[in-house]
Amino acid sequence: MGLVEKVLGFVFENPAFLVAVVLVVLFIAGLSVLTSGLKPGKNPFEVDSTRKPEALVTDQSARDKVLKQGFAAKKVPDNVDAIIVGSGIGGLSVASLLAKAGKKVVVLEQHDQAGGCCHTYIEKGFEFDVGIHYVGELRNNTMFKTYLEQITEGQLLWADLDDNFDNVVIGEPGKPKYFPLYCGKDKLRQCLVDQFPQEEKAIDEFFKLLKECRKSMMGHIMTKTLPPWLASILSSTGLINMMTTYYKMSQRSVQEVLEELTDNKDLQAVLAYSFGDYGTIPSEGSFAMHAALLNHYIYGSSYPVGGASEIAFHIIPTIEKAGGKVFVRAPVSQILVDKDGKAVGVRVHKSSGDIDLHAPIIISDAGFYNTVERLLPTKIAEKAGYKSITQDIRHGPGALSLFVGLKGTKEELGLRASNWWSFTNNQLSPTCKEYMAQTAEQAGENPIPLLFVSFPSTKDPTWEQRYPGKSTCAVITLGNWEWFQEWENERVMKRGEEYNKIKDAIAERMWEQTCLLFPQIKDKVEYFEIGSPLTNKYYIAAPKGEIYGLDHNKERFSPQVVSSLRPKTRIPNLFLTGQDVLSAGFAGAMFGGFLCASAVLNRNLMTDLLKLKKEIAKSK
Repeated sequence: MGLVEKVLGFVFENPAFLVAVVLVVLFIAGLSVLTSGLKPGKNPFEVDSTRKPEALVTDQSARDKVLKQGFAAKKVPDNVDAIIVGSGIGGLSVASLLAKAGKKVVVLEQHDQAGGCCHTYIEKGFEFDVGIHYVGELRNNTMFKTYLEQITEGQLLWADLDDNFDNVVIGEPGKPKYFPLYCGKDKLRQCLVDQFPQEEKAIDEFFKLLKECRKSMMGHIMTKTLPPWLASILSSTGLINMMTTYYKMSQRSVQEVLEELTDNKDLQAVLAYSFGDYGTIPSEGSFAMHAALLNHYIYGSSYPVGGASEIAFHIIPTIEKAGGKVFVRAPVSQILVDKDGKAVGVRVHKSSGDIDLHAPIIISDAGFYNTVERLLPTKIAEKAGYKSITQDIRHGPGALSLFVGLKGTKEELGLRASNWWSFTNNQLSPTCKEYMAQTAEQAGENPIPLLFVSFPSTKDPTWEQRYPGKSTCAVITLGNWEWFQEWENERVMKRGEEYNKIKDAIAERMWEQTCLLFPQIKDKVEYFEIGSPLTNKYYIAAPKGEIYGLDHNKERFSPQVVSSLRPKTRIPNLFLTGQDVLSAGFAGAMFGGFLCASAVLNRNLMTDLLKLKKEIAKSK
């Protein structure tokens, strides 16, 4: 037996020795960070910054002064500490944290309104949110809630959805089976047992897995904070699985786990229903991601009082307090890199001539693909090894969003603050794959296998005051980028008759299926508009029309890829934020900003936030 075999044999026969070695390595890694000479930045959670909520601002011109500040070179502050590309919640959250740590930050947004997927638009007397449908972890005293209150200074208020917050509908249009879901772990478990009395054992095992995944989430975050060389060693040797169970869950698909728990296809579909919240079908989606999403909503969900634009409206002033600014109509065409390979600024494209801005810290909230394939010089991205990472990940699926304005109040129309997930059958993965593989023409003719149906106007207690006698409906489904790709370079609103014919046919099909669930709204339509994957690319700069960034498949959540998708990039002075850093959705992108701020400030913000949370709890 050779020396290598003897060493490996000893290691596997003595796991305690292996653990000791790992701990020593971690100690050395921690020591190297502490002695690196980098001083930690200021604590953005030093004091509780919340204050008594002020009255809702409904004057649109006053709101526009905050949300629609047009870019001009002369408006840019001097001596900027950081430039952030993109004003989604990933960009705004890190900007606010840095501002609270005394940094002067400039945020550059390519659209004409700040907020990314948190923005709203008003048309024909209706206001529509484009991305915020419900948010969890706000009914209890969670870290997430404390974090959000600090970056909005307690000015952003939330209204709870119904306890029956989600409803799963399975069956062909006109022949549905309904499965209502209730918030609260015990209530949710009981409603599942009531609907599937023969599956109590499988349901209990499912809840155990949710609990295990919740406990293991720090393993996901730890991988991003360890030195890259150490994360690589732990990942390649498998030692990381001795430190966390996260990757044992992340490398299994949702469908694989559910098929082990039960043979009941309806129950499998009900437990997998919310994959539409991150876009990856159950046969490919990571179970760890799915569990994180369900854990996020398990104790209830909420909606911003005053609408989704309230989010950016209350974060931007916290950035401005430190001398920073948030500009719109400021499309960044390039991240500037000096001869030593360091990020030193950005180039803003203007028809009157490009404008270069410089800062010691550059942060991209534009998404991983946009950053490494469009904004960075090709040679710099390749030298940093990012081309190899793109081979292990892929774009998330595109989406189509239907916005409908209705005549009548929620009481008159019989609507409530809940969501409906409608599936044509219980074979979620194969049915969705077949649908996405169709031609664009077929997609407008055949049943759509997944619809998310929501009535945002029912969720906002200020809606009736602001838009009396009106209601809104949002219907969302997955859509293939290739159906619309040929019109990619055409001007918005000028893409031609064939493009309109295809998207309108899909819209009519979506609405037809929606009205089978809610026949009372069929004849109440006053506004009707659909956004395609091209719409997503135009307004939120999504390269393939995706709304969730990178695909949330198992490969994306492998330890190797998780370590690579970290806030601190391989290019000095360049950082990433947003949902590609952590995961999709409002909370995922916001914690992506949290991790980014931790990296920029070189301090453990989780400890800072936890300390503040405890102090606030003691004072109440």
